[in-house]
Amino acid sequence: QLITKLKSNMKGALMSVSDKLLLRKRAIIETVNDELKNIAQVEHSRHRSFENFIVNMLGAIAAYCVFPKKPCIHVQR
Repeated sequence: QLITKLKSNMKGALMSVSDKLLLRKRAIIETVNDELKNIAQVEHSRHRSFENFIVNMLGAIAAYCVFPKKPCIHVQR
């Protein structure tokens, strides 16, 4: 499910409380995606096999785990 802000030309749709909370945290989510793309080099997509793709993704996630400061979202239920 894609969560975006309500635009002026959109019909009045109701948003759940959890969607509103995640929309406020969108900057943090975008920061994590930017770090994965630029620092961990996830964006490179020319792999010759599926195994190489998985190895690249696991390496990027492992590199992200070693980052000294990671942004986080505190979600209370």
